[in-house]
Amino acid sequence: MRANATPPLSSGILTDVGRQRRVNQDAALALDLPQGGLYAVADGMGGHAAGELAANLALDTLSQHYLEGRGSPPVRLAQAVQAANLAVLRHAVGEYVGMGTTLLALLIDRGAALLAHVGDSRAYLLRGGELYRLTDDHSWVAEQVRLGNLTEEEARHHQWRSVVSNALGGEERVRLELFGLPVAAGDRLLLCSDGLSGVLSDGALLDLLTRAQTPDQAVRTLVGAANAAGGPDNITAVVVDVLQDQRLPHYALPVRQGEGPLYVDALLNAQRGSSPLTYVLLIVAYFTLLGVMLIPESRLLIGLLGVSLLLGVAAAQRVLRARPGRFPLRPAALAAPSPEREVRNSSG
Repeated sequence: MRANATPPLSSGILTDVGRQRRVNQDAALALDLPQGGLYAVADGMGGHAAGELAANLALDTLSQHYLEGRGSPPVRLAQAVQAANLAVLRHAVGEYVGMGTTLLALLIDRGAALLAHVGDSRAYLLRGGELYRLTDDHSWVAEQVRLGNLTEEEARHHQWRSVVSNALGGEERVRLELFGLPVAAGDRLLLCSDGLSGVLSDGALLDLLTRAQTPDQAVRTLVGAANAAGGPDNITAVVVDVLQDQRLPHYALPVRQGEGPLYVDALLNAQRGSSPLTYVLLIVAYFTLLGVMLIPESRLLIGLLGVSLLLGVAAAQRVLRARPGRFPLRPAALAAPSPEREVRNSSG
């Protein structure tokens, strides 16, 4: 009898209303995919009914549009976030005027993790006993920490800690951060709303995540700890364990931009943009055809030379696309928030 193969991923997901709220405006997603999985956290805002609707609508739209989308996974993920943004925006009428939601999506595609980030939910990576914060909050207090006006501890208890500077439903084109990094067996990833990260310090998260627990047990432990600390907000946690090493996908991982969130069309243009090697391919093909037409007596030699050059350039392009982009991992305690502009209030 042959033993069953070990699955590449294991995940746990849990959302809780907390101790001081009556309605849960958080939502979470865990969707198995043939080459990995799609995971997300949304934290709604704009009143009880509106926030709950916004969060669930965003995740339903995200998963549907990703599954139905075309193109490379980074492009499909960005398009799905934009679709979620428009779905929330178009429902923000009548009693739902002003509603919105944060959105943090994690796509595991073989040996790569892609993150799409809008708002102040957080992603962490536990690797080799060290906890790394992968995202910077899009919030007013995060900007004050970056500027040195507040400490992390002061920000955690500040009266404006729920004021976010970026969310779905604010404008037609969403602003988001989109980036990728390689993952390996032994990595543990956490997605969480600010009901968890705003209550527990990064040191506490490290302690809880390093316990020998399954992802299902880990999310229960995390939510329980946040409730034990007062549970002032809705609490959501998604934990994903990478159980197997897998090859990187054959596309370039999007590189994190230092200027913070960008409009979705700028990100999509960057992902779809042709590399210099693409232009080299076109030039080689053009001159090969031109040579065959102008020097017919040497067309065989010119054709063989041209095909050899095309194959060489195509191989070089494939190698470059498969090469992982450098992602500067920073210990969670050293993660510095990035500056933001527009301010909105989060009540979820």
